[in-house]
Amino acid sequence: MEQIDWNNIGFGYIKTDYNIRCSYSNGSWGELEASTSEHITLHMAATCLHYGQEAFEGLKAFRGKDGKIRIFRIDENAKRLQSTCDGIMMAKLPLDLFEAAVLKAVKMNEHFVPPYESGASLYIRPFLFGTSAQVGVKAATEYQFMVFVTPVGAYFKGGFQTTPFVIMREFDRSAPLGTGIYKVGGNYAASLVAGNKAHEMGYSNVFYLDAKEKKYIDECGAANFFGIKNNTYVTPESSSILPSITNKSLMVLAVDMGMQVEQRPVLVEELSTFDEAGACGTAAVISPIQRIDDIDENKSYIFSPDGKPGEICEKLYKKLQAIQYGDEPDTHGWVTVLD
Repeated sequence: MEQIDWNNIGFGYIKTDYNIRCSYSNGSWGELEASTSEHITLHMAATCLHYGQEAFEGLKAFRGKDGKIRIFRIDENAKRLQSTCDGIMMAKLPLDLFEAAVLKAVKMNEHFVPPYESGASLYIRPFLFGTSAQVGVKAATEYQFMVFVTPVGAYFKGGFQTTPFVIMREFDRSAPLGTGIYKVGGNYAASLVAGNKAHEMGYSNVFYLDAKEKKYIDECGAANFFGIKNNTYVTPESSSILPSITNKSLMVLAVDMGMQVEQRPVLVEELSTFDEAGACGTAAVISPIQRIDDIDENKSYIFSPDGKPGEICEKLYKKLQAIQYGDEPDTHGWVTVLD
């Protein structure tokens, strides 16, 4: 293992020692196997390559001040993968097999879990894909499930900070009855052109509206949106939004903090009523939004005139991170502590 500068690693791929694999064939899942190879051998007619039968998840492991390693909400990621399997007709991975694979991957690479003081963590990437060779458009009969891990740095290099987003109606993230609620690569591939255009314009990402009417808030790039007003945490409800585990957790913490929570359709005009706003997901936990520019309507929704994160965004961010690192009690049973 090369010496890693834990305080200066980015959010990218760093090779670790082992990944975990499990194959599905003849109607059943096999045993978990550890591999040192970073490569996969695939038939050129595998369904994942031609018909997009693949899904992935993302979660993290954290080393606490006490030296113990904690993994955040494995069960929720396992259930979301099962939902995706149902959505694109893949063999459903049992919940206990998912958890066992994640635990094995972390344990076999535990010296890659960054130290507590660094603020970094171990990113865990479980993924599943169809491997059987066929040319007709139908579900595969064979699948491969894998888990690899890689240490990643703190998302905010300069500290917890706000970023600008832009509404661009020329792009859709996902159709209302499409695959938006599933974590499949096709959704992310479809966002690359829009995201690249936003970056070229100086924004952190695209703020998507619903594909059907362009009236309601959908997602912020690959993250869920939330707004804060009148001591209420408001987040969109839609049949095309990926159910974020981070957002689900923040809603619980908001209630713990004495706030009301509303998950409902949110009109784009309501942006003008929010005191604070944020994008939330596994990578950053919360990305506070400085402003959202609606270039089609020639208007801006400003949440942070001074560029500083809002008070509630910061409280939620620190609270969730404290639970993940073991600095505060895990009263909701979200954390799995490694032996």
